[in-house]
This record gives sequence, structure tokens and C-alpha cells, in this order.
Amino acid sequence: MSDAHQKNIALAATHLAAHDPVLAPVIATHGLFKPVPHTDYYWELVDSIISQQLSIKAARTIEGRFLDLFGGTQPKPEQLLRKTVEELRAVGLSRAKASYVLDLAQHIADGQLQLDRIAELPNDAVIKELVAVKGIGEWTAHMFLIFALGRLDVLPVGDLGIRSGIQKLYGLDHLPTPPEIQDLATRNNWHPYESIACWYVWQALDNAPV
Repeated sequence: MSDAHQKNIALAATHLAAHDPVLAPVIATHGLFKPVPHTDYYWELVDSIISQQLSIKAARTIEGRFLDLFGGTQPKPEQLLRKTVEELRAVGLSRAKASYVLDLAQHIADGQLQLDRIAELPNDAVIKELVAVKGIGEWTAHMFLIFALGRLDVLPVGDLGIRSGIQKLYGLDHLPTPPEIQDLATRNNWHPYESIACWYVWQALDNAPV
């Protein structure tokens, strides 16, 4: 983690603790935001597709079989495109997921998705490029922004964990809607550290995605 990123994480925790009395004790308990941004964007997206709607254990098992198809290493898009849907299904991917990882590989191979420049784009543009790939929706794009690119200002209002965590933390009698989450974030001055606030919400729920 760079010194600048570490400093921003510390500033985020201080800001949120000062402005949101509900998050303050969670921050005191869990310390600073721990995930570190990285540049392995391609595998991050492959992994996100494989892992969709699976337990961690099941996802890791299938990922291991997937990698075995390529000698135990992460395949380049061109290598992946040499495999058929049936070959990918044989290692545990559903037909849909097999088609999704192939679509991702095709987008990269033909230049529609340029991961070497994606970190230069604003959040909205990143989301637009990612959701053009089959099997990648807004939720996956939000997770990519937070955990791969290290963006601090992402508010994944559609995430069930965030909705459940906010209901629990803030004593709501219902799962908050996306507009209600946005309103709560505004009232508690989460900006420009929405990602960090959400990480603390996940911690409080004790089912953090990382």
C-alpha cells in the first residue's frame, strides 16, 4: 500500500468517525480499512464471474479446477478463448458463467475493454465499460472499483450486505432502498469516503466480502 493511499485511509476513518456517531464505534473496533488495491484486473473479473452466487469454498474449488485447465496458471484471454463452453462446464462452471468468461476474454482480446487504461477513467466510465461484458453487472463493477482500483467514493446501494448492515446498525425496521441509503450517506457526511463507510458496515454485519 502506498503512503498516499494509507494516508487517505486514515483520513477517511477520522472523517467518518467525526461525522457518523453510529459508525464511530465500528471504526474503533475494526481499525483501518484493510484491502489493498492491485492491478490484476483481468483475474479480478474472471474470479468475480466464477464466484457469483457461490460459497467461498465452492468458488475456490471451481477456480482450482479452472486453473488446472491451463497448467495451474491464470490464462491469458487468448488462451481462454481456445476453450469451449463444454470444456469450461466440465470443470464446474455453469453454461452461463462459461459464456461470460469467454465474453470477457473476447472483449479484452479485441480491445473493447482496455484494462491497461481503466484506472484512468472516472467511476461512471469504468462501470459503463464493465457492464458491457456479459455477466458483469453494476454490483460487480462497484466491487471492482472498491477492491481493485481502490476508489474511496463508491456507494454500492444495491448490495444486500450494505442494506442489511445499515438496517442493523441504524435500527431500521426494513431493508433500506437505494434512495434511502443515498440519503443516509448524505446526512452522515460519508462523501468522499463512501467505500470506506461501506466496508465498516460490512464489518459490523460480520460477513465482509474480503
